[in-house]
Parts: sequence; C-alpha cells; structure tokens
Amino acid sequence: MRFKRNGSYTLNRKSKTKPNGKKVPAEEKKHYMEPEYTKVRVMDFDLKDLVVLPTKEIDLNEWLASNTTTFFNLINLQYSTISEFCTGDTCQAMTACNTIYYWYDERGKKTKCTAPQYVDLVMTFVQKLVTDEDIFPTKYGKDFPNSFESLVKKVCRYLFHVLAHIYWAHFKETVALELQGHLNTLYTHFIVFVREFNLVEPKETCIMDDLSEVLCAPLPPHTHNHVTER
Repeated sequence: MRFKRNGSYTLNRKSKTKPNGKKVPAEEKKHYMEPEYTKVRVMDFDLKDLVVLPTKEIDLNEWLASNTTTFFNLINLQYSTISEFCTGDTCQAMTACNTIYYWYDERGKKTKCTAPQYVDLVMTFVQKLVTDEDIFPTKYGKDFPNSFESLVKKVCRYLFHVLAHIYWAHFKETVALELQGHLNTLYTHFIVFVREFNLVEPKETCIMDDLSEVLCAPLPPHTHNHVTER
C-alpha cells in the first residue's frame, strides 16, 4: 500500500549560541512559552491518533516514509513564511536556544553556516532523499533499503533544528503573521510522531522540552483557541 505523501495543514500568509553541546551565558526570554501563545492551535484532537501505525497490515517503513515526507513539506512551507526575515545578517548562525547547529558534509567536514544557508542545505538534502526511488520507493513491491530507518532519523533531526530555529529566532514574525497556531500544531504533531517511533534522541530535543511538554499536554476543551483564517 502506497500513501500519497503530502501536507495536511493550510497556511494563510498575511540570536546566544553554543557549538553542539557547549553552553553560553544568559538565555533570552522565550516568548513562545507565554500562555497566550501556547494555547493557540488549529486542531483540538489528540495528535497521537494521527501518528500511530493504523494497522498491522501497513508496513512500518511505508508509514515512516509517508509521514516523513509530509513533515518535510510542511516544515519547508512553515519556514518559507518567515524566510524573508531569516538572512545572513539577522541569523549569522543556525541557532536555537543556547545551541549552534553546524553542517557536516558527506565527508564529515564541519561547517558553520548562516541560518538560511543551513536550512537550504537541510531542505536540499531531504528533497534529494525523499525523491530517490531507491530510498523512498513509491512503486508497489519495491523494498526499502536497510539504511532507511537511520536516514529517517537523520531527516527528523534536521527538521527539528529548523522548527527550533523558527521558534527561537522568528517567533515574533510568526505571531505578526498570525501563524503561531499553525506552528504550534505542526511542532506538536512532529514531536508526537518522533516520540512514537523513537526517531530523534531526547538529548537532541531537550533544548525545547519546556515547549514540548506544554504543547503535548491535552488542553481542556474550554481553553482551545482556534486561529481564524482570513
């Protein structure tokens, strides 16, 4: 069974550093943690229902491929809404919280990039993978490679970096565009997915644990604050 691999949300458009693992002083205020923002979602049902493997008849790799491709498209789209504000001048490094992300090429060479350069490298890398029939097969009967799960984990780790950067460096712009509900829903969906299948190490996502715990906790029915589309 092959799934149609695309997105499911619609968007209406209207930097403290550390090299992976090393801390720097003082952390800026996390505006995205304010209750007026964390309560805003575009969906009010349990996202875990969307990520669990539906039936035993569906191949796990096929399910991972379908969801990974969807998240790639959605996160790429979410980033595009603030990309004009993410420049080499405003984001001279790919930062999130107290972390700098470095790019490692196929030879393992470490490179410090501006945030837009890093995101472009991520999206180019992932696009090449998800459109490669030998890695993400779409034809019935074609097997997934033995390395498939490790590649999905790598993709999810990179996509997490992009989401974390949007929250850390561009949340004000996201709010100005009235897209914080879309971002919160996308982030929650993604975190629930990677946790369900152990796709990203907790030590990688721990920098956003405060947000993850708030967003992944069920909201009481009367507190749902839906985004109004215009």
